[in-house]
Amino acid sequence: MAEGLSTQQSGTSVSSKQWPTPRHGEYIIQDFIFSSGATIPQLRLHYQTLGTLKTSDNGKTNAVLIMHGTGGSSEQFLSTQFAGELFNPGQLLDAQKYFIILRDGIGHGQSSKPSNSGLRARFPHYRYQDMVHADYRLLTEHLGVNHLCLVMGTSMGGMQSWLWGEAHPGFMDALMPLASLPVQISGRNRMWRKMAMDAIQADPAWQGGDYAPGEQPRAGLNAALDILTLMSSSPLQYQAQAPTRDEADSFLEEKIRSGLATTDANDLLFALDASFDYDPRPDLHKITAPLIAVNTADDQINPPELQILEKEAKAGLREGLGKVVVLPITEETRGHGSHTVAKLWKHLLEELLLKTEKT
Repeated sequence: MAEGLSTQQSGTSVSSKQWPTPRHGEYIIQDFIFSSGATIPQLRLHYQTLGTLKTSDNGKTNAVLIMHGTGGSSEQFLSTQFAGELFNPGQLLDAQKYFIILRDGIGHGQSSKPSNSGLRARFPHYRYQDMVHADYRLLTEHLGVNHLCLVMGTSMGGMQSWLWGEAHPGFMDALMPLASLPVQISGRNRMWRKMAMDAIQADPAWQGGDYAPGEQPRAGLNAALDILTLMSSSPLQYQAQAPTRDEADSFLEEKIRSGLATTDANDLLFALDASFDYDPRPDLHKITAPLIAVNTADDQINPPELQILEKEAKAGLREGLGKVVVLPITEETRGHGSHTVAKLWKHLLEELLLKTEKT
């Protein structure tokens, strides 16, 4: 799908890939109950791990949980711009030192979702708190993790980082939400999501979500991907990549063509709808772990001029607990997708880890 809610992927060169080959696994939760009261007989959670789980004498582990954005998956972190900056020997999240958990959230990747469950539009409408609850069960019931050194997430995963800190305040040493805000989805952020969902549902080919496999509602899905591309883009980068009219047309056509080939309409619809009741603002005071939240000034989904991140963190978090940083626009930032360009913010991760290691 569009790069913005997950990331703009980059290739992995042999010279920079020194992190270990991830181990894949899955956990089946029987009769999972969603916050709506709906149930699913089997909820499959796919994950990848790097490193070995270790537990210290005080019961703390070396586990790190990293959560992807809307439309993304665990695969998005296995790139030179992320893993190549963090997971290699001697780097901040050296996979020889840490046990790194990359999971596919509900509705994403190889985990249960409308398109791979056979349920299509009858798949339960999941919410972010359902994803956090399922991840907690994955960690505690299956992976044997009862403590995390770090909870970090990008975009949707960033929003879930706030929820993790509230729901399980003693479970982690540190929180690092990237490209997110700790408030209800509103204003233009809600509007573009509704536009994308409305576009899919207005396409007669959607058929109430009961379209046949391989017969996507292309017109509605195309429009939704157009909206995603526009909102998640960086004007500076897109101008550099498409400096003429013809190049702009070709750039967009290729991006949408790729998105249509890899995106299921119901999956996207449900993923966007999952943010409907997200609102960590009232419970920010419950967070006890040190936190550094990072956004960028060219993020159109979380526009810096609103100053929501700064205001809400100051008003809601315990004094001295959190720090917020809005990185300036540079030739290296990528709009909303900056969340997966680790070289932009890894100095802040280092600051956070040093702070928590001393406590």
